[in-house]
Amino acid sequence: MVAKKKAVKKKVEPKKVKKPRVTKPKLTPVDKSAKDIATEKGEPWVSVMRVELDPENIGNGAFELDFNTIFVARLYKAGYKGKDDYEIVDQWFTDVCRNVVQENFEQWEANQPYEARPRVMDKKDIGDGKTEVS
Repeated sequence: MVAKKKAVKKKVEPKKVKKPRVTKPKLTPVDKSAKDIATEKGEPWVSVMRVELDPENIGNGAFELDFNTIFVARLYKAGYKGKDDYEIVDQWFTDVCRNVVQENFEQWEANQPYEARPRVMDKKDIGDGKTEVS
C-alpha cells in the first residue's frame, strides 16, 4: 500500500509591496529681489515699478513706487512727516519732481540770450514818498 501524501496547505502571506521612498523635494534657492538684498544689508531702497499715462492727455500720469521700511525711516529722519509710509514717500517724490523742474527751468533761463531774459525790477521805499527802482 502506498501511502498518499497529504497535501499541506501552506499559508501564503501576501508579498509586501515596498512603499516608494518619500523624499522631500529639494528646495532650490529663489533669487532674491533687489529690495530683499538691500533690506538684508540695512540699506534704503526705492524703485519705480510702473508708469501710467493718460492716453487722452499724455502729460498726465502716475508712478507706482515700491520701497522698503529702511527708506521710509531715512525720510522720516530727514524731516518728512505723514499719516503713513505712502504719504511720506509721496512727499519725497513730489520734492524730487519739483527739484527736477526747478533745475530744468534754471538751465533754460541761463541759456536764454540776455535780451530775452525777463527783467526783474526791485522797488525800495526810501521814505518821503520816494521809491528807488533798480
